[in-house]
Amino acid sequence: MVDKLEVTIDVIIHATEEVSKFLKSFEDIFELKEEDFTVNQTTGHFENPITTLNAKIEKNQAQKFVEKLVKSLSNDQIKDLVEQIEERTVDSRLHIRFDKQDFIKGNLTFREKDTIKMKIHTPIYNKKDTVKIFSKIFQLD
Repeated sequence: MVDKLEVTIDVIIHATEEVSKFLKSFEDIFELKEEDFTVNQTTGHFENPITTLNAKIEKNQAQKFVEKLVKSLSNDQIKDLVEQIEERTVDSRLHIRFDKQDFIKGNLTFREKDTIKMKIHTPIYNKKDTVKIFSKIFQLD
């Protein structure tokens, strides 16, 4: 399972936010370094500068990332996540979104708007196994 695990991270950082704070939080919480990310500069609809952070981690690094994620979440958060697996999963990818402002303070809070987007992918060949497989990844079965 470890060799098939893949995590992608996407963050949109607006001009009023500091890229360095996000990178520091990723390092503090998940031990991800700046070089693990692709940093792109773009311009928003109103000509405002926007920075995007993207990372794709695989295999052992992805396994360690998920272990750190599980340790960083409360038991209630993990329980909520497992209860929502079917709604949060598309094409073998579990979608999780965290509040950006809480994240730079070192906290992981589920949120749906203005978020850090994470997708955890593992091959699932039978849709009915989705909950079982992701529950196992989160070590809850």
